[in-house]
Amino acid sequence: MKNIEDYKHQLETLREEFRERIIALDKDLHHTEEPVEKDFSEQATQLENSDVLNALDDEARSAIIQIDNALFRISNDSFGICEACGKPINEDRLQAIPYASLCIKCAEAG
Repeated sequence: MKNIEDYKHQLETLREEFRERIIALDKDLHHTEEPVEKDFSEQATQLENSDVLNALDDEARSAIIQIDNALFRISNDSFGICEACGKPINEDRLQAIPYASLCIKCAEAG
């Protein structure tokens, strides 16, 4: 298994990337760098874009929560163990999704 400190560093880096993404999305959503369009059709387009940006913001916030949970699992020596069945999570899965809390079998069972 990859060194636990490597996972911790990877998770902290991911957390910072998601945090920066949330800041950028917040600027776009609240029009802090450009005003809301005066034209009604442009406002409708901005509203549609806001829906997409809100979804991306929700995803980023959810990922941060999962990352924080993974960092907590590292601190209590339960990282890499499936929360559902208690078996080790496959190394390939952890490398792809370092904040995974379920093994592939349990994740697919859903």
